Amino acid sequence: MPPESRTRFTLTSSISAGDFARGDALRHRFEIPMSLRIYNTLSRALEDFSPIEPGHVRMYVCGMTIYDLCHIGHARMMMAFDVVQRWLKSSGYRVTYVRNITDIDDKIIKRAVERGITIRALTDEMIVAMHTDIDTLGLERPTLEPRATEYVPQMLQLIGQLESKGLAYRAASGDVNYAVRKFAGYGKLSGKSLDELRAGERVEVQGGKEDPLDFVLWKSAKPAEPDDAKWNADALGYAYGVGRPGWHIECSAMSCQTLGETFDIHGGGADLQFPHHENEIAQSEGATGKPLARFWVHNGFVRVDNEKMSKSLGNFFTIREVLAKYDPETVRFFLLRTHYRSALNYSDVHIDDARTGLKRLYTALSLVPAAQSVAAIDWTQPFAVRFKAAMDEDFGTPEAVAVLFDLASEVNRTQSAELSALLKSLGGCLGVLQGDPNAYLQAGAGLDEGEISRRIADRAAAKASKNFALADSIRKELLDKGIVLKDTASGTTWEAAQ
Repeated sequence: MPPESRTRFTLTSSISAGDFARGDALRHRFEIPMSLRIYNTLSRALEDFSPIEPGHVRMYVCGMTIYDLCHIGHARMMMAFDVVQRWLKSSGYRVTYVRNITDIDDKIIKRAVERGITIRALTDEMIVAMHTDIDTLGLERPTLEPRATEYVPQMLQLIGQLESKGLAYRAASGDVNYAVRKFAGYGKLSGKSLDELRAGERVEVQGGKEDPLDFVLWKSAKPAEPDDAKWNADALGYAYGVGRPGWHIECSAMSCQTLGETFDIHGGGADLQFPHHENEIAQSEGATGKPLARFWVHNGFVRVDNEKMSKSLGNFFTIREVLAKYDPETVRFFLLRTHYRSALNYSDVHIDDARTGLKRLYTALSLVPAAQSVAAIDWTQPFAVRFKAAMDEDFGTPEAVAVLFDLASEVNRTQSAELSALLKSLGGCLGVLQGDPNAYLQAGAGLDEGEISRRIADRAAAKASKNFALADSIRKELLDKGIVLKDTASGTTWEAAQ
């Protein structure tokens, strides 16, 4: 995890409740951040967070370009911001979370043509698939999920504003381009000068541009493109002819329309920092003269066995391929154990380890059922204080998960139903530990539950008659079939070995 994002505290479960009552003294002693801090890519520093509108956080996250099934990299991005919005809600904020859908794009057009279907048919199909996958992973739906094709008039209006301010020009090709060098703040997000960016490998010289850095706002239609990939700008009141919007202008228009000209958090994958987010800033701030977002938040890349994920390397996995092998909550827990800004290394070994860890937490909940009446989290409780301190330091899920493990150990030691309830409630802040413990522990069993119960009864009878050799052989028989028996004061329980 990046050093600057690590939680600034050292607490153990031996600290007394009296210690926590001492407020300022404890904060000074253990350096606990008393409010949320978020790493801002724009300032390259951790900053104290407070929303523009007290009590209400407005967050925009760049979503999927939907021409195919979502992959594990998409899952990582959506999980990162699912945790962000969950923690903001747990902290008492009302959250308006907008995650867009790009449903018009070169790849979308190409795929629709290849399949011989309309663009709308393709994108509708892929949206259903996306929702199925993310619902399975337990990701909460955003407040709003605007589709780019629903905001073309707003995009044209924004292009018109940019042209009127001299920041956009019409090329001989019919495209409308953004004049990058006329926007004084270009490069502030990526931290590079215009000359450095121009020398970069990602800049391609294309005909009709006044400068290689310029990017397209409105693409003039090509004769071979299908009719459903074209909009008549003239009919909408803008003399740009038949075409479609460029990629970057979509998010500027959608974020402004749904959240206002300035909002609290803009998020997305690290790969979007340049050029997409840099271009969004240029478009939005060039048009309005106001900051687009106060905090820019980016999640790290996904690597597979320490190599970059790539179809060409054969290490590319869709969410569905991963879920065919692992249960959804295990995948979610695996994603949570790495800080959102760090590179995530995907491997079977790491997911197997995540399952082992999650089983440990569920085992505590199975052995000590939570109190029947679960009250709201008492944030002055020592474990809750540690958990909050971790999450308030740039959504520090690795440290928060460590608190859950410590709490599970305390549940096992004290057999406290109240601490068990706290474990479940804190897990809920991360979207885990909300299922039936036994159902999780017993999932994947190779034997029928009735047969397992009968063999457990046979073993109990053998032990009662002091036939310990038979009892041991039944235990081994079940273990060989992937069933682990656990003897407790209240009887024998079991779980699947995997």
